[in-house]
Amino acid sequence: MRFVVTAGPTREPIDPVRYLSNRSSGKMGYAIAEAAAEAGHNVLLISGPVNLAAPKSLELISALSSDEMYDVVHRHLDGTDVVVMCAAVADYKPATVSAHKIKKQDQALSLELIPTRDILASLGKEDRQFLLVGFAAETNDLEKNARQKLQQKNCDIIVANDVSTITSGMETDENEVTILLRDGEIKKIARAPRA
Repeated sequence: MRFVVTAGPTREPIDPVRYLSNRSSGKMGYAIAEAAAEAGHNVLLISGPVNLAAPKSLELISALSSDEMYDVVHRHLDGTDVVVMCAAVADYKPATVSAHKIKKQDQALSLELIPTRDILASLGKEDRQFLLVGFAAETNDLEKNARQKLQQKNCDIIVANDVSTITSGMETDENEVTILLRDGEIKKIARAPRA
């Protein structure tokens, strides 16, 4: 089988030295990609900027921004059996990007943010030829919000990740998740190492 797995954060530029991002370490996506490769599958890992060693047993493509990740994912869907959208893609980006470094001043600075393209929603077409797995990083109403995302994005599976504490979720070596399937089944995965 052919897997496409996304991992890590995206960085949305504000100016040449600043960006908007999030705390995603990429550990979950890398662990999923490596597990699929070890099981004998053909795996393409599309990664945002992370501090992880590049896996040797699979193909790796870097994507810095949400637009780059959108384009790379869509270019590599042909012949794919499973798409695992584990990356923590930014929901918003600056409406304009300054060509020069924005200088510090003694007054407030406001940034206008606009929505990024929704990669997961763009993949949820009814006629797709692959299994679609999404992730939901939530701080409250975990199952309710994950179920809503499962339906709205037309996924087959949603992995709900509670990121409300520092002991699980982003930037940790261990995690626990709740998996929601399209048929209504729910599976809880107890706290365990990511790799």
